[in-house]
Amino acid sequence: MRHVIALDVGGTGMKAALVGADGELLHQARRPTGRERGPDAVVDGILDFAAELRAYGEQRFGGPASAVGVAVPGIVDEDLGVAAYAANLGWRDVPLRRLLTERLGGLPVALGHDVRTGGLAEGRIGAGKDADRFLFVPLGTGIAGAIGIDGRVEAGAHGFAGEIGHIVVRPGGTPCPCGQHGCLERFASAAAVSEAWAAACGDPAADAADCAKAVASGDPNAVRVWQDAVAALADGLVTALTLLDPRTLIIGGGLAEAGETLFTPLRDAVRRRVTFQRLPSIVPAALGDTAGCLGAGLLAWDLLDHTDRTEVSP
Repeated sequence: MRHVIALDVGGTGMKAALVGADGELLHQARRPTGRERGPDAVVDGILDFAAELRAYGEQRFGGPASAVGVAVPGIVDEDLGVAAYAANLGWRDVPLRRLLTERLGGLPVALGHDVRTGGLAEGRIGAGKDADRFLFVPLGTGIAGAIGIDGRVEAGAHGFAGEIGHIVVRPGGTPCPCGQHGCLERFASAAAVSEAWAAACGDPAADAADCAKAVASGDPNAVRVWQDAVAALADGLVTALTLLDPRTLIIGGGLAEAGETLFTPLRDAVRRRVTFQRLPSIVPAALGDTAGCLGAGLLAWDLLDHTDRTEVSP
């Protein structure tokens, strides 16, 4: 059976799959990224994992994989196949495409940014599959974004397109590691809500999920923390939709797991802020933590089809 290898490399764990031509996940596996062992060990782990998947596919399906797709965090040069920088993995300028191609006997390899890759999957086969223009925004430790246009995801001239988390929504506010003050992700990410709720309730172990539960039970402190986060998020999203005019706004990540505790006030807050703009559909992501693997599989199939759908053609 014809298949490709898909790898989604995260800060703490790697998810992998063998993906069929119809997008079916034929085999799935996980293992720790092992970043505590250093950046070189992380790269070795990726190469070993990919080699094991190739061997499994050959044994299980009677032939080797046709290509490989890999999603990694940080700054990614997709054209050169280089993982340029990832603070949480400690690497710089890793020629991951070349290393994988050499390790896997010449298989073609596509390299993508993790959020854009997840957005590619959500846009083609997930919550945005019927939308010609979408914006995918996962709310996790930080906030990033993927700009979808006709089945492609726009990387930008320098690979930074979609970094909505660094829109300044509270000028002069909380410092951000990026060097600015008042960035969206300092107020509306899952990590920011966790931090604010832990301070408000006096429990350093409390997190955003606990805050959402407290909101649902009517805790006034939780409601205040939640409303502040939703207001900041709505401000950032309205800036983004003013610039991009998406038909569908897909919200994913840990904070979206709160369901309507998030989506009901968020839709109301965005609606109150728009004036001349057309209000997009605001929907939860559909693919969960499989989005990265599915997107990596799509990158690999696109490579075989000689179709670049990760950037808008000039």
